[in-house]
Amino acid sequence: MNFKLTRIAPTPSGFLHLGNAYSFLLTKTLAEKSGAKILLRIDDLDRERFRMEYLIDIFETLEFLEIPYDIGPKSPEDFLVNWTQLNRLDLYREVLDKLWEKRMLFACTCSRKKITQMDSSGYYLGHCLDRNIPKTRKETAWRINTLQEDLVSILDIAGKKTEEVIPQDVAFFVVRKKDEMPAYQLTSLVDDMYFGVDLIVRGKDLYSSSIAQDFLSNSLDYQTFKNTSFLHHPLLKGPKGKKLSKSEGASSIQYLRQSGKNLSDIFRLIGESLGSREPIENFEDFKKMTQL
Repeated sequence: MNFKLTRIAPTPSGFLHLGNAYSFLLTKTLAEKSGAKILLRIDDLDRERFRMEYLIDIFETLEFLEIPYDIGPKSPEDFLVNWTQLNRLDLYREVLDKLWEKRMLFACTCSRKKITQMDSSGYYLGHCLDRNIPKTRKETAWRINTLQEDLVSILDIAGKKTEEVIPQDVAFFVVRKKDEMPAYQLTSLVDDMYFGVDLIVRGKDLYSSSIAQDFLSNSLDYQTFKNTSFLHHPLLKGPKGKKLSKSEGASSIQYLRQSGKNLSDIFRLIGESLGSREPIENFEDFKKMTQL
């Protein structure tokens, strides 16, 4: 397998945890094996949750984990000036305009509470699809009509293509939020195409996002995305078997470091979380365990 560019794409909305470290180390492993370069692409458009200490943590954690990258900001200051997604707002808006021209979008006024009231699952079922709400109305989200395509395809790193239907959790997904900022599915796809990413490593919890972004790439005629390969890895679990999250500070790399853990300790914790039979103490052990 040969790839040109993969990416590490954290969000500065919390301190990075063991699950993030696992994903980043898998990315490093695949990059070494395939000859791909690594892009550091920080997703910072969620301005409500953005914190400078979280941005700093990204750089400190990558250095601590000894994960080098070839393209991207070299410091928090460099990121804020040259690499922030705010610099690409015009590009995202151009894409949104194109989707409106293709009649793929509709405006939606539904709140999360209303969506849950209409369906207890919490899934959005297209309530505003035919309401013809003006796109200029304030406090409206823009959603994409996912009924226009039955199947999308996902390509894995072994070259196997899987046909998928649009799952309910991303049906009619949002492309522009009510605060008028472009939404994650759109910005992630546009950024990957902008930089030329052809290998994406992410958790299995984001498999629906991969399907949504493939659907979006079809809507935009992004043919190169069809050749983008994915690895959806298992998620690390916490002590109670729950998915690790940034809200659980005890699993954060920062907390573990402040508690006296070194890099070997981090590898051991990852190995234990994955149920490895052999102790994992360094990156070479990690590569052997992954069998990639």
